[in-house]
Amino acid sequence: MLDYSNRQRALACFLAGVAGYVDAMGFRHLGGVFVSFMSGNTTRLGVDLATGDWMKAGEVAGIIVIFVLGAALGALVGQDGRRSRRAAILWTEAGLLALAALSANFHIAFVGTVAMALAMGVENAVFQRNGAPGIGLTYVTGALVKVGHRLASALQGGDKWGWAPSLLLWASLCLGALLGAIAYGAFGLSGLWVACLVMVVLAVAGR
Repeated sequence: MLDYSNRQRALACFLAGVAGYVDAMGFRHLGGVFVSFMSGNTTRLGVDLATGDWMKAGEVAGIIVIFVLGAALGALVGQDGRRSRRAAILWTEAGLLALAALSANFHIAFVGTVAMALAMGVENAVFQRNGAPGIGLTYVTGALVKVGHRLASALQGGDKWGWAPSLLLWASLCLGALLGAIAYGAFGLSGLWVACLVMVVLAVAGR
């Protein structure tokens, strides 16, 4: 994240927090399946296939496909990271999260699951560059690797605080997950209105 402005870093942390929040709600709602962390779902898919749990494997595989379709949608809406299109991506995600929240009121949980996974795929297009996502927002393994590498660099005389932005990104997702898990316990999927409101604020501020 060193080549991004402070404003972009702040936006990335807010978006990572939203991703953690939504993923925790999805995880609790689906009984151990993620709506944004596809590495975890890929491991879960392998385990379910190995143990012959075909129903759960099909569910996990379906969410992976939906997430990929969301990423494609985000790339199409974002038009390769043009700043003028960033708000459009944020509005798209807000709309999908609103749809997921509404699904709780109409008892159509399937729609909520699809909308959450699509929204998380869309989010990763916010910082895309040359057709590739610039900052991973719904997963933080890469951020933790950067923390480790930049700590090593600091020990060798490099930037003493170069690891801090990546650690903050991780912490944002972790805090979001904590709040999302609490919100789901209190409100169920209706708690997604909070994430939707945050996205609306970010979309308006990003104009």
